[in-house]
Amino acid sequence: MLLTCQTGYEDFLARELVDTGGRVVERGPGWVRFSTSNLERPATNVQPPANPDDPAGRPPVPDLAFAHLAMLEPVEVTGESVNALAQQVLDFFLTSLRGEQVGAEWPCVWAGPHEIVGLGRRVAAVEAAFGELLRKRLSRVARLARPELPRGVVGGTRGLVVFFTDFRRAWIARSAWLGGQRRMADDPLAPSRSYLKMEEAYALLGREPRAGEVVADLGAAPGGWSYSAAKRGARVIAVDHGPLKGGALDHPQIEHRMADAFQFRPAAGEVFDWMFCDLLEEPHHVVRNLVTPWLAGGWCRQFVINLKFGRVDPVGLLHELRAADGPWQRDAAGVRVRHLYHDREELTVVGGVRA
Repeated sequence: MLLTCQTGYEDFLARELVDTGGRVVERGPGWVRFSTSNLERPATNVQPPANPDDPAGRPPVPDLAFAHLAMLEPVEVTGESVNALAQQVLDFFLTSLRGEQVGAEWPCVWAGPHEIVGLGRRVAAVEAAFGELLRKRLSRVARLARPELPRGVVGGTRGLVVFFTDFRRAWIARSAWLGGQRRMADDPLAPSRSYLKMEEAYALLGREPRAGEVVADLGAAPGGWSYSAAKRGARVIAVDHGPLKGGALDHPQIEHRMADAFQFRPAAGEVFDWMFCDLLEEPHHVVRNLVTPWLAGGWCRQFVINLKFGRVDPVGLLHELRAADGPWQRDAAGVRVRHLYHDREELTVVGGVRA
């Protein structure tokens, strides 16, 4: 497999992969190539879509936090010229299409590390040359190609993914496994960039707040997450001693309570539809003193929690989050942990509380 991640986080992805029992073969900015021999799939309450090619119904990729995309069984192509590379990609694609009917739109995605100056222009040139060659051979298939991965997908997709590791080498695959991370569109009224993390988390979870639902946003200021829920019609209790700003300030759907997030509790018998938590606190302190009582008490139905790992080992933190005796396994269901596209030194955890 070849897996991509945020640039600068390759070591953490590599360590996650090694923990599954395989071997890191090569790495570069924003990518890791990995041998899947002896691959293990860690036990977890996460239930990703099953892999139809696996008789045991297991996904082809372990549940990884730092991986954004995994290219399955990638093939290497090399060449000095744009046309040579484009022809090799076309040959691979046409060969892999034998016996396959293409009757719907399919993703045709070309990428490479932004850190390599000028590589983007090289990728674009090879992509254009490939497109022209494909139109001459299979015009109907070419018309159905779309230059992006499907949105809102956590799991497998089939199309064509081409990833350049340098100017003369690329890896190509027909199948890929998506972690769910996506770049989101900003909103000029959003109080902070953390708004983008929440928008991305909804897609990862597969649901979002709706009109009539109630959200507890713990550590809300300046209000990016509260605003994200309120614009969808949910009622938000925003808990923070700090001020709200931008679109969250004086929003009719947001009630600002000047209180300590760790001390806030629902009223007797009250269950929030959502609990949000994004605090600049040590992650173990947040899990032990805030998350655990909320999950164990069943005080919410769904949650989105952001944990800062700037001062702790993130891979060690992942081990703790996935521990069989931890609150996530005991009291939650459908948990996914991801280093989101819009995350920095933090992990986002989404899921639901067991009934």
